[in-house]
Amino acid sequence: MAQQRSGDRLVMENGFDSVDDHDHDHEDDGTIEHESRQNGTIELREEEVSVEKVFQHKLVPSWRNQLTLRAFAVSLALSILFTFIVMKLNLTVGIIPSLNVSAGLLGFFFVKTWTKFLEGSGMLKQPFTRQENTVIQTCVVASSGIAFSGGFGSYLFGMSKRVADQTSDSSDFKDPKLGWMIAFLFVVSFLGLFSVVPLRKIMVIDFKLTYPSGTATAHLINSFHTPQGAKLAKKQVKTLGKFFSLSFLWGFFQWFYTATDQCGFQAFPSLGLKAYQNKFYFDFSATYIGVGMICPYIINISVLLGGILSWGLMWPLIKNREGDWYAKGLGDGSLHGIQGYRVFLAIAMILGDVGGYVAIAAISTATLPHLFNQLKWYYMIVIYLIAPTLAFCNAYGNGLTDWSLASTYGKLAIFTIGAWAGSSHGGVLAGLEACGVMMNIVSTASDLMQDFKTGYLTLASPRSMFVSQVIGTSMGCVVSPCVFWIFYKAFPDLGTPNSEYPAPNATVFRNMAILGVEGFKSLPKHCLLLCYILFGSAIIINMIKDFLGKRGRYIPLPMAMAIPFYLGPYFAIDMCVGSLILFVWEKLNKAKANAFGPAVASGLICGDGIWTLPSSILALAGVKPPICMKFLSRATNARVDTFLGN
Repeated sequence: MAQQRSGDRLVMENGFDSVDDHDHDHEDDGTIEHESRQNGTIELREEEVSVEKVFQHKLVPSWRNQLTLRAFAVSLALSILFTFIVMKLNLTVGIIPSLNVSAGLLGFFFVKTWTKFLEGSGMLKQPFTRQENTVIQTCVVASSGIAFSGGFGSYLFGMSKRVADQTSDSSDFKDPKLGWMIAFLFVVSFLGLFSVVPLRKIMVIDFKLTYPSGTATAHLINSFHTPQGAKLAKKQVKTLGKFFSLSFLWGFFQWFYTATDQCGFQAFPSLGLKAYQNKFYFDFSATYIGVGMICPYIINISVLLGGILSWGLMWPLIKNREGDWYAKGLGDGSLHGIQGYRVFLAIAMILGDVGGYVAIAAISTATLPHLFNQLKWYYMIVIYLIAPTLAFCNAYGNGLTDWSLASTYGKLAIFTIGAWAGSSHGGVLAGLEACGVMMNIVSTASDLMQDFKTGYLTLASPRSMFVSQVIGTSMGCVVSPCVFWIFYKAFPDLGTPNSEYPAPNATVFRNMAILGVEGFKSLPKHCLLLCYILFGSAIIINMIKDFLGKRGRYIPLPMAMAIPFYLGPYFAIDMCVGSLILFVWEKLNKAKANAFGPAVASGLICGDGIWTLPSSILALAGVKPPICMKFLSRATNARVDTFLGN
């Protein structure tokens, strides 16, 4: 953001009475600091002059007029689309890119198309404003965000018997049901909204935190509503639609070759059979390529480095110690064998990224003990006292780095509550349930602050932002469980290691809860020592990054490096291909890459993501793909030919 200079101001005439409501919204919360009302005018500091000059003759609607029926109708449709995308990512790699820009772009396209039609027929009563566009973006992101914070790919699914059967403690479980999932989300999802609302002025005005996604979205929305921006937005939407169609058709085409597990293009050993056995291959996933184009380069490089470190070096070396470090014949999925190293070393590295935080307790309302018997009322009282502070920490960090640590706070809650409850009192489920409460609070708080930043830069009322967030959260509390239920019923192997949707974080979260309850005795030989080494390394790396300041941006992120420890590096290769495409594009034409890169990435993600809906319907209807495309070594192929010949 540009530096402020006192005395350099632009005077905007107060257009109509309802603008008074907008200004009082800011005054009520003390955020009028960048504005002062003198003789019916609004004065803005120079940092906003370049944008606000374009809008100086446009009226700012009242906060009530920013909340329209058409805005929420469009928001609901986009929420369903984005929830499928987030759910698919949640159940595969667990990396969720920022969808703020995509939500703002698609919201503009749909409402602008509708209002242009009404304007042509003479029936348009209320013009489409950037404030209404911001309301749509806020509502969509709030709703689809529940697909992440709701834990459908982590703590909530980790409670299920399906995931429990893959761990050392399968006695303590609670299978997903639509009723209790919706009730749980309605109970916990709104706490974060109310915990940080009083801090809006401190975060956005006093601290002047950047909130990169919120700021970028605001600039995009502002540009849409200028004559030049509207033309560019039309081209961006056309580009998005083109790559949406290509991605959707590519997903449809691939489906024909996936008759059983380990079939299809994702089974193509592009780097060789030995590399394929260690998860090194190109996945042909449009989603991961799109995610790679959106995520910063350092994230993608960090994930790839983590994959090389783990699957290229550590796991092959540890496998050579089978029979010494762990018993032979345990299988690839046993936590007492190689799987234990994969899971707990990843956990150690993730926790090392927040090594300076103190242990966290969990919180909820008096309703939750009726849903979860293991979650006692006194656990919740402790967390009620702590949650606002943690929400502030997450919102502050998110404003600096655009990185939410909601899942990390949740993991710490797992250890605290799980150890407190103990194994004899359902400590595993209690830890997972507490994690859910904590994640919902801190995740929602940071999302809301991003939206406040967007609203601040588009002159959208804080009241309309808050109402939109509440409505979007309510939508998400219903839409997300329903979308998860479709996946859960359509794919019987959901959550298993070799599934199309392995839900790796569900296993990780449950094993963390087991570790919190049982202690370190369940770990294989030398696993704890390796955990200490990676935990300490992560702390040291982050300290070096902080010490170096801007130069530290070239140092890999330990949390990102830990992601492929369990999954493998295949998706990292796809993401780096996306980064490479964007990098070359920027070298050839940086302006065009900046303008259309997010649209291309969003189209790839949306098209592949929405294909999961018809594929789920086909699976529910019992329709299976007709072809299995597999790749065998020459020797194996000869044996197969001999067998079939006989």
